Amino acid sequence: MKKSFFVKLIFGCIFLQVSFFFHAVKAQQTLIKGFVDANTICDNDGKVSFNLGEQDLFITSEISDRINFLGETVFKYSASSPTLFDVSMERVVLKVNYAGNHNLLLGKHHTPINYWNDTYHHGRVFFPTIFRPLLFSQNIIPLHTTGISFSGHDLGKLKFGYDFMVGNGIGSGDLSDNDKFKSVTAAVHLKPFNNLRVGASYYHDEISKGADTHHSGSLVPYDMTQQLISGSVSYFGKKAEFLCEGTYAINNSDSTGTANTIAAYGYAGYRLFAKWVPYIRVDILDFDKNEIYFHNDNTTAFLGGIRFEINYLAVVKLEYQRTNFEMTEDTNTITAQFAIGF
Repeated sequence: MKKSFFVKLIFGCIFLQVSFFFHAVKAQQTLIKGFVDANTICDNDGKVSFNLGEQDLFITSEISDRINFLGETVFKYSASSPTLFDVSMERVVLKVNYAGNHNLLLGKHHTPINYWNDTYHHGRVFFPTIFRPLLFSQNIIPLHTTGISFSGHDLGKLKFGYDFMVGNGIGSGDLSDNDKFKSVTAAVHLKPFNNLRVGASYYHDEISKGADTHHSGSLVPYDMTQQLISGSVSYFGKKAEFLCEGTYAINNSDSTGTANTIAAYGYAGYRLFAKWVPYIRVDILDFDKNEIYFHNDNTTAFLGGIRFEINYLAVVKLEYQRTNFEMTEDTNTITAQFAIGF
């Protein structure tokens, strides 16, 4: 009897261990996704170029019912050499759900400063247009912040959401801050109706003299204070699409005074049939004449295109863009893109 009892006890313990193991494996849901795009561009001179865009590796993992991991790594060919490619860790985020729809996030984030940067990352298949608006190419906003963030979403009847982030400032790396100051981002939004989102944000940072801004090789000549005030309205319905965003930048230095810059864009599209979406976008960059931080070249652009959605993870876009510069030559480009997710 004793021998039989011990045999049952041993097998029972083994069963519990195996059950616990499979339960743990089931609890950790890891997904690996990828995105890539290929482009054809015709420029002012009539030259046609083919290029490969970014290859994005997107990893998410449920560590437990309250702890999640997100990692995003981008591979792209180097602009300095056609035989080399660059690897960039775009996001490394550990999220802890501490209560309801409230979360604590640690790591490298896309700064939640406007709708585009908070919604569209590096999977071009999801972009409504081929490229980002001009305020991104001119480094008006800080794309990434490494630090700590508190966020909430879908709170109450108006589906209120918020983000509050403290992190390394402009010119810093992912391992340490380049000065003693911290950047602060505060953002709120409402979703009063289906597909409609209204948001606003405030960003503040102290930028030290000699900082490599946005890792572009452009060094800040003076100590500066930067404030960014942004607002957005977006609606993406079954037929109509609309997105309008603006950022008011205030750069202040004791040596040069205060310079104010306005960067804005408006996008509109309308779905024809089931898969075709013609669209337009207008960009405006209006720099203060005393601006020393941004590249001071007032710019306007008009873009018109059409998007064909083969399915959720395969999209073809064709668009024309005319860009007018105050100080440099105007450009006209026609671009076709095939973007997929896998």
